[in-house]
Amino acid sequence: MRRYIDIARRYAQSVVAGKIAAGRWVQAACQRQLDDLARFKGKDSPYRFNPTLRHRTGQPYRPADNVCAFVERMPHVKGPLTGQRIRLEPWQIFILTTVFGWLKPDGRRRFRRAYIEVPRGNAKSTLSSAVGLYMLTADSEGGAEVYSLATTRDQARIVFGSAQTMARHAPGFRSRFGVAVGAHNIHVLRTGSKFEALSSEGSTLDGLNIHFGCIDELHAHKTRTVYDVVETATGKRKNSLLWMITTAGSNRAGICFEVRTLMTQLLQGVVSDDSQFGLIYGLDDGDDWTTEAALQKANPNWDISVQPDVVLSLQGKARCLPGAVNNFKTKHLNEWVTANVSWMDMRAWEKGAQPTLSLEHFEGQPCWLGLDLASKTDIAALALVFADPGVDGGFVTFGRYYLPENTVMASDNSQYAGWQHAGFLTVTPGNVIDFGWIEADLLDFSSRFQIEAVAFDPFQATQFSTRMLAEGVPMLEVRPTVLNFSEPMKTLEALVLTGKLKHDGNPALTWMISNVVAHRDVKDNIYPRKERPENKIDGVVALIMALSRALLGQSSPQAVSVYDLGVGI
Repeated sequence: MRRYIDIARRYAQSVVAGKIAAGRWVQAACQRQLDDLARFKGKDSPYRFNPTLRHRTGQPYRPADNVCAFVERMPHVKGPLTGQRIRLEPWQIFILTTVFGWLKPDGRRRFRRAYIEVPRGNAKSTLSSAVGLYMLTADSEGGAEVYSLATTRDQARIVFGSAQTMARHAPGFRSRFGVAVGAHNIHVLRTGSKFEALSSEGSTLDGLNIHFGCIDELHAHKTRTVYDVVETATGKRKNSLLWMITTAGSNRAGICFEVRTLMTQLLQGVVSDDSQFGLIYGLDDGDDWTTEAALQKANPNWDISVQPDVVLSLQGKARCLPGAVNNFKTKHLNEWVTANVSWMDMRAWEKGAQPTLSLEHFEGQPCWLGLDLASKTDIAALALVFADPGVDGGFVTFGRYYLPENTVMASDNSQYAGWQHAGFLTVTPGNVIDFGWIEADLLDFSSRFQIEAVAFDPFQATQFSTRMLAEGVPMLEVRPTVLNFSEPMKTLEALVLTGKLKHDGNPALTWMISNVVAHRDVKDNIYPRKERPENKIDGVVALIMALSRALLGQSSPQAVSVYDLGVGI
């Protein structure tokens, strides 16, 4: 048997040392494991790594070695290796030994949720199918319920179908564990265990008692229904595991990006959760996506299950056809994009986030505001822009975003409720936005800051602006036209790219920024648009309006211009 623990440790050490090219989140996950190995030692430790256990048959085993050895006894079922036994790569061994190796003193697993994000073609479904069979038969769980879950039947059957074929081509496995393979399930009569494919499409997911739930392509889930059901159902078991596999996607308001965000915060040390494992492959800021080195870095199974000639050809196509770039980056470099022709460089935008920024730092300072009331059931947005005292020509922005309670409850956006609880979204009672909340905020800002102008879209705002003018607030009508929006929108992009725009990292605004597409006319004018109604951009509209007034109020010769960068030229 291979020395799986040594292989995993060497992989982690090589990644951290830079001997294996890997992105920041892989490096952080490897460093986390090495740190845990160093600190969780001794009899008083809350966790033990790969201890010797006793199977219910009385045989001793080590959980991390056991799962790896099991998977390597299963056959490949697709491609040129069909019929041959699986041979795990070091990165896969790292995942399995880490997830299954850490136990609590009572024998329960430390990690109860695993999030694995990797580009297409890296054999994540094959690995998941084999792990599902392990959890069905070899995890010492009586009456184990194992499910492959997705939003559609066809997607749910990908992992389950591979597991079916594996079991059918492994007579020793079936004989050893008493496995029967049916058309719609795999079951073990002796233990009352079963493995099935389930979807939210035409079936109920209530009443499940899940030991292992594999959610395939989490990025494709438009709602959080399946995730929430599975997470709740796994709570009924003492040693259950929620296993999520996905490529990057486009919906930053979905449950996948929510889980991913939690994982990145955990790997940065912003939050702490010893029950969550995650591994996210991809590129870093400054990496050139057009190179073969970038592909090798993002794809851990490069030249194994990921075929270089095929992917390099797709990369060449994307270099020549701008319309193919985003799809290529998403599927083969694991980069999150939203629009088919996205406007903002999201890495540059995220670099400008400074969560420690606070409005209190700008008390008494000049402030320009933008207000987009939109419709009473849509997002209303209030953007604040200040001159950055530490950067010539730079700006700092904050925002307030409002939605009615009924819209939050009925929306497919799985993050609205979370943003509300975290204070990133103001939810007003009822089925329409109560503009009184916005008025109260605007009057509060007027008492705290030196309001230079409040730029507003007159649509839906006539009575509102009249009331605010009566209160002495300097309201300024800015109609949403290409003439009014093009230059400040270009300048906003330039400010972000040059690091001269700071924001407080509000995820609601980040989502709206990612939703913006920019269409250019024959005169090179641009205007913010969205591809789908659910892709809100109201906060960006308010920010552009506020920035348009701030730029007029700033006469600094150092103020950045889009033309300094050549953007759009």
